Amino acid sequence: MRKNSFIEGTIVATMGILIVKFIGLIYVIPFNAIIGETGGALYGYGYNIYQLFLGISSAGFPFAISKITSEYNALGYNKAIKDTYKTSLKIISIISLIAFIILFIFAPSIGRLIIGNATEGNTYEDIAFVIRCVSFAILVIPFLSVTRGFLQGHKYITPYSISQIIEQIVRVIIILLGSLIAIKVLNLDIKYAVGIAVSAAFFGGLASYIYLKIKIKKYNLLPKDTIKDEVKISKEEIVKKIFTYSIPFILISLVNNLYINIDMILLSRTLTDILKAPAKVTESIVGIYTTWGLKLNNIILAISTGLVTSLIPNIVTSYTKKDMNDVNEKFNKAFQCVLLVIVPITIFFSLLAKPIWTLFYGESYYGPIVFKAYVFTALFGGVYTILVNTLQGINKYKLVTITVAMGLIINGLLDIPLMILVDKLNMNASYGAIFAAFIGYSSSIFTTLYILNKKYNFKYNETINLLPKYILSWLSFTLSIILLKPVIPTNQSNRLLQIPILALFGIISFGIYLYLSYKNKNLEKVFGSKVNKIVNKIKR
Repeated sequence: MRKNSFIEGTIVATMGILIVKFIGLIYVIPFNAIIGETGGALYGYGYNIYQLFLGISSAGFPFAISKITSEYNALGYNKAIKDTYKTSLKIISIISLIAFIILFIFAPSIGRLIIGNATEGNTYEDIAFVIRCVSFAILVIPFLSVTRGFLQGHKYITPYSISQIIEQIVRVIIILLGSLIAIKVLNLDIKYAVGIAVSAAFFGGLASYIYLKIKIKKYNLLPKDTIKDEVKISKEEIVKKIFTYSIPFILISLVNNLYINIDMILLSRTLTDILKAPAKVTESIVGIYTTWGLKLNNIILAISTGLVTSLIPNIVTSYTKKDMNDVNEKFNKAFQCVLLVIVPITIFFSLLAKPIWTLFYGESYYGPIVFKAYVFTALFGGVYTILVNTLQGINKYKLVTITVAMGLIINGLLDIPLMILVDKLNMNASYGAIFAAFIGYSSSIFTTLYILNKKYNFKYNETINLLPKYILSWLSFTLSIILLKPVIPTNQSNRLLQIPILALFGIISFGIYLYLSYKNKNLEKVFGSKVNKIVNKIKR
């Protein structure tokens, strides 16, 4: 099994995640038809709380294990790598069990916190049932995450990516078959279909974990006979390092999940209690925000995740060798990748929100209205993810904690006032929560960039110098879509018609964008001279 270079690892990880997200997008079409908007809101209530607890219990461990493994690999400490992995599994087993028990026991209280004692639509008992169903996944997913971190630290990105695809395929099969049988065959209540759907996380994670354990054994990554390292590293020191690295990562994951969960709770309560919106309208908007819109946003976030998957071990290796110039170069390369790839995809999704929403979920009044603004949270979140993981890679945990806490507090404080304000301006109230997220993310992003530059001598000259070219490409891309709208109809209600409509928009607009990006050398700057070879092959 061959290790992956930074750019190769980025491409492999991103492609793997894009496949996973594509499968995740395709399945929501029938899943939405089976459970509807009320079921979607219930799924979002339960699954987002699970993600929050999963983040608290284990989010830091895969990144910590990846970071420690990368460090010890750079130093040649093979026995310490093996001890780190085994120790992390023991620690995670205790933490996961505690998280599972808390989530299972306090599920009704969490349900009341989200929607109070609402009697219309989903009830707190329904939410509690779904939370208990998904809580079992916490007994498996942390072990899977640690094992992925172990492989990531070794720069083996390919099996890491394949495991994600396996997990998603198994999960989707169970979601669709389980919910379909529950509703259409057994005529069960919607909460049972959603309960089965969220339980699929357990089975998908188990299948993926088994695959990775087989790969580790096949390639002898945990040899029985390991030569002792020249420098003895005690297990106590390893445990201390795991927690030292994990806690900041857990805080970051906690903050990321709190962004969604605070918005979910405040959006639900504000619409119902302050703005007196009907329960059906509230659940429709909350479902868009926490489930259906989030699924579409995950395509954009997948690219950021792919970057981070390869970025962390490479930055850690460079930082361990005290090569800060290389750290700075990789950071700028990751940032340029965001500008080149994520920005135009976000613009495409926003300008064509209606046909995209109709394709995946059918006609909806609120769907396109909310999503055309909500999609930009994925762009901000993607930039933010790269920044945070760079800071963690160079051990700037205090800066991470300060900036993410600042962004979260600003978001939470502005949520309700901005929702009320935009409602008074006759805009959709959910825009207030979206604007609050923009401001929260932006405060964290610009503060971090400023401190990295002033205190740690990070330079952004190369990226800044490329900005005019990027802006020109974005404007041309946006203009091409706007000019095509009168020619290609986007108000069709037939779902299948959206495929050729979006294909035409995509081929023409992205064709123009790629041509301009090739001509102004943006593609070459990010992906290297291989771009020219590929273009020459296409020409021939």
